[in-house]
Amino acid sequence: MLEAFTTSTLAVAIGEIGDKTQLLTLILAARFPRALPIITGIVVATLANHAFAVALGIWGSGWLTPGILRWVLGLSFLALAIWALFPDRLDENEVKLWETAFVATVVAFFIAEMGDKTQVATALLAAKYSTAPVQVIAGSTLGMVLANAPAIWLGEHLLTRVPLRVIRLTAAGIFGLLGLGMLIFGVPDF
Repeated sequence: MLEAFTTSTLAVAIGEIGDKTQLLTLILAARFPRALPIITGIVVATLANHAFAVALGIWGSGWLTPGILRWVLGLSFLALAIWALFPDRLDENEVKLWETAFVATVVAFFIAEMGDKTQVATALLAAKYSTAPVQVIAGSTLGMVLANAPAIWLGEHLLTRVPLRVIRLTAAGIFGLLGLGMLIFGVPDF
């Protein structure tokens, strides 16, 4: 199911805009000068974290009717829009406890994603696409990398040109539109 993959990729990539994991990526990139261990750590942590989210989403799909799913997804995306308006904070000292970029990234990303909006979105997408769990995991992982890899290479240069507040407001607007669209028109079947 290509739509499960693409929807998961887009939802997570958009959801990560201005998220604490982007702040975490900036700190990791400043602390560790090599990009490959950080990107690899992001992939490993996201695969583990979002596989857990997909398992929860598939479990929930057994009792979620299309009508309930419409309201859960719609209200969840509206909640994600509100959540995106508030900046995430990250203590730089948390990252300094680990010796290598890969280990630091895996541990920090896994913990940072627990209960995060993209983990919630991944669980909800798994409920919708319960027959395509691999595509949801792969898509959400790609979305995470697409959103966070530029922070490694562009770092603070990007933040000097585009204020994080504008980025957060844009993400909130997109989630708000998705939520309202689902509440008004239902969950699309693609």
